[in-house]
Amino acid sequence: MKPLFNNVTIIGVGLIGGSLARVMKLKGLAGSITGAGRNRSTLETAIRIGVIDRMGQSSAHAAEDADLVVLASPVGTFTQIVREIGPHLKPGAILTDVGSVKGKLIKDIEGSIAPGVHYVPAHPIAGREKSGVAESTETLFQGRRCILTPTASTDKKALEAVRELWAAAGADVVIMDADLHDKVFAAVSHLPHVAAFAMMCAVEELNTGTEDYLQFSGAGFRDFTRIAASSPEMWKDICLMNREHLIKMIDRYIFSLNRFKREIIAGDETRLEKHLRSASDVRKRLG
Repeated sequence: MKPLFNNVTIIGVGLIGGSLARVMKLKGLAGSITGAGRNRSTLETAIRIGVIDRMGQSSAHAAEDADLVVLASPVGTFTQIVREIGPHLKPGAILTDVGSVKGKLIKDIEGSIAPGVHYVPAHPIAGREKSGVAESTETLFQGRRCILTPTASTDKKALEAVRELWAAAGADVVIMDADLHDKVFAAVSHLPHVAAFAMMCAVEELNTGTEDYLQFSGAGFRDFTRIAASSPEMWKDICLMNREHLIKMIDRYIFSLNRFKREIIAGDETRLEKHLRSASDVRKRLG
């Protein structure tokens, strides 16, 4: 069976990039896979455990003969990487990414690639709090959604090839407007991460030399803050790149917290239980 792509380059061989490479190897979707990134030891590990076939001397070198280039590094690095690799991408090559922020980033990338190179923005909804190529797995995307956010400039054949790739990985592929994507994920992904990070800061700052609140934390605290173990570098980039939508969601969250605060201060049992019950019912429906 002919592979979907002969030569694939993945820039950023971590959890997502490594898992995608594993899927392509398992299902014969790539003839060969080259890895690139800032950390040579990560790439050496990826070769040793069979995730990639070789490493590039640089991102530009790795992308030279690629039919598909996947940007899987932190989103804050995408623009600079595309500037570096842009002149080295061959006509007909497909460039895609796995970033959780789109919007202006898409415009920057489309403006940095040559005519004949096709960019297909993508976002697999499959993150974990653990990162690194050693955590990668062929099953990471199974049953998850992958959002594609094409523009008027997106080549239809390239879009279909990327859609086919993610469908083969087991993902439910959804097409969405880029700005709507950023609004939605500010609410259901970016805000929860900020809330978890903020909760860890709030409780840790209570600790003194003689008190350690965290040693008494139970399952509820650990479940709520699990995602605060995620990559700080990655989430710094996401927060800043989606700041407009994220700030609006933080304001909505503060409004909701203040409403609970007012009801608790007032001892308003009726309204407090109403809002607690409403939230509980919605969460139960979520599954």
